[in-house]
Amino acid sequence: MNSRVKAVFLALPLLLLLADCAQNPVTGKQDFVMMSEAQELSLGLKADQEVKRQYPLYDLHGLAKYVDEVGQRMARQSHRNSLGYSFTVVDSAEINAFALPGGHVYITRGILAYLNSEAELAAVLGHEIGHVTARHSVRQMSAAQGADIALSIASIFSPALRNQGVQNVTSLLGNALLSGYGREHELEADHIGAEYMARVGYDTHAMIRVIGALKNQELFDAEAARQEGRAPRAYHGLFASHPDNDTRLKQVIADASRYGGGKLDDGRAAYLARTSGLVYGDNAHQGVIRAGHFYHDELGLALKLPERWSSANLPDKLVMSAPGEEARLEMTAQKKPAVTPQELLRRTLRIDAGETDISPINGLPAATLTARGRFFAVIYFGSQAWIFAGAARSPELLARHQETMRASVRSFHAMTDAERKLARPLVIKLITADTGTRFAELARVSPLGHNAEGYLRLINAMYPAGEPKPGQAVKVVE
Repeated sequence: MNSRVKAVFLALPLLLLLADCAQNPVTGKQDFVMMSEAQELSLGLKADQEVKRQYPLYDLHGLAKYVDEVGQRMARQSHRNSLGYSFTVVDSAEINAFALPGGHVYITRGILAYLNSEAELAAVLGHEIGHVTARHSVRQMSAAQGADIALSIASIFSPALRNQGVQNVTSLLGNALLSGYGREHELEADHIGAEYMARVGYDTHAMIRVIGALKNQELFDAEAARQEGRAPRAYHGLFASHPDNDTRLKQVIADASRYGGGKLDDGRAAYLARTSGLVYGDNAHQGVIRAGHFYHDELGLALKLPERWSSANLPDKLVMSAPGEEARLEMTAQKKPAVTPQELLRRTLRIDAGETDISPINGLPAATLTARGRFFAVIYFGSQAWIFAGAARSPELLARHQETMRASVRSFHAMTDAERKLARPLVIKLITADTGTRFAELARVSPLGHNAEGYLRLINAMYPAGEPKPGQAVKVVE
């Protein structure tokens, strides 16, 4: 028995002494928990600070205030309405919403693009309030202590981190943030959220519409991934455990009707007005991907992406992947040190960098090297050192893809004035459909690329074959 295993067994009696049974505020039953409410609040506050440290917040003409108002209206119906709930919009293109212990609820601007009414927004927020109310995260942590919160939070928005680091997140809180709390807890959150929706006056069927929209988006991305030779993007647990035709969820929705519901307008017009101008996809502070190029207006840099490779613009890196994930090239940045690019490579890799190519790249100090079965490059630009690291599944695949990696690195350059115009983020705008409005026509002038028609149908909840009706407000991307 190794020392770590011994420590676990020695700690068990102490954990059992510290454990307690607390009454579930929803069911009235006793739940086995190892955390007081004060500890829950403290943990939630620390995790909230970590979220806000890692990810910028998002607002648009009072959108953040609007989301908080809808959330607070729902939270007042909570069985734990004394908690200081907060509702925060995170500036991420990921399609996500999640809650932390103590009442901290987050929703990304990415998911806001796929909602089409205030009632649907309330459904998402209500589901997350349900997790807080039933103390799902606390109950999960009582079964598996030691969540790596920082990594869990980073993984929510970074699919690459999910693949590379999630194996280190052994606690169920970490896994819950990534993929949900399990079928029964997710259904319980639906039940609670639907009850709160009905008490406020929203039509609880909006919850089913949200599930349909997210399922369609997931299926669409799976097909797009197949066409592009990449893995489908990881999908957060928000409603993810529901099958397409879920009789149990329908029963939950029906049961919630006894609390009222349907008294309020679904708030479609108000919601669409609030989200007109919403950034769609990458935002300027993170750089944008356009027509096979990466542009970062704030930093003034650009480069050409490898042809037929997929690209993911993550908060801390740009990841380029060959078809079939045969090879990968990542670009990160750090503060430029007072040494040459060649010396930085030597220090970073702890190897002899004598065979390094130190030819400038588009007038910029640079160094490139292949060593230890990997490809490396450093470019100095402004106050940053831009570091490229390439790898492949085998030496043969590295040899096959190395020149493609090198070509992308050597395309790195200072942006031109013409490129700065291309670096602007895409935004959602509203138009009014007429008798001739068709998504195929809208897609022809859309900047969304060859899948534009599908994306436009998705954000308008008309996937896979719906068409706008004359006079209807339609979301487009410009």
